[in-house]
Amino acid sequence: MASSLTPKSVAPPAAGGAAISVRNLRVKYGEREILHGINFEVPSGETMVILGGSGSGKSTLLRTLVGLETPSSGEIWIQGKDFASISEDERDELRKKMGMSFQGGALFGSSTVGENVALPLREHTRLDDSTIEIMVRLKLDQVGLSGFENYMPAQLSGGMKKRAAIARALAMDPEILFFDEPSAGLDPIIAAGIDELILKLKKAFRITIVVVTHELASAFLIADRMIVLDKGVIVANGTTKELQASQQPRVRQFLDRVPEPELTGEIDYLQMLTGDVPPARQ
Repeated sequence: MASSLTPKSVAPPAAGGAAISVRNLRVKYGEREILHGINFEVPSGETMVILGGSGSGKSTLLRTLVGLETPSSGEIWIQGKDFASISEDERDELRKKMGMSFQGGALFGSSTVGENVALPLREHTRLDDSTIEIMVRLKLDQVGLSGFENYMPAQLSGGMKKRAAIARALAMDPEILFFDEPSAGLDPIIAAGIDELILKLKKAFRITIVVVTHELASAFLIADRMIVLDKGVIVANGTTKELQASQQPRVRQFLDRVPEPELTGEIDYLQMLTGDVPPARQ
């Protein structure tokens, strides 16, 4: 249920429409194609969640959106600009409007939390040290880590590392914020806190957010819209209510947590070998 392909000569919606527009995107690793001509749009100021199981292509899609992978073909329009065709200088300027929070946090272990958050500001601005220190404290306060600027990443809990990574992603006041599995490895209570933080940031700053996750509870809480990827193809694209009502077989299998038939067969085989066969199957 992907969006229809738009002709190359037609510009994407202006500001206030789509912040991101993906058209017939294909990505290959060698001879193996991972994404098979996908199409979707992320409206400005909304949160789009990309759902999918392992091997669905969701991480490849995220990496391509932020410029870490090169498309084999197709287009990615960000803020009205074709990411592939603009100059390298224009691309760098566009990247400054994008923030990325990586799955493991990707904090530099030899730098303090404050130094991690300050890194984008030191790399991409000419602000003096005192101004950067003020901005670092502001960003840490926004994610609930006020006063932790002198801590080392190793001194933080898993949830605090995620928050520090988000603070760094916010350092340049991005218009688009990307999250890779923000709840991964966290207990349910800490994960819920990260979900609430994402909702708070969206409400406070009206930024466009793209989240890759396989956590269903988190996805339905934070999303305005969702796409479901399966083997490099979008099998569903809609609001949370539309996804919940979907009867598309792969969507229902994912949402209802139905195992693959091959996996069921493997379980049966192992049970036969061990003799541990459930009464219903005897």
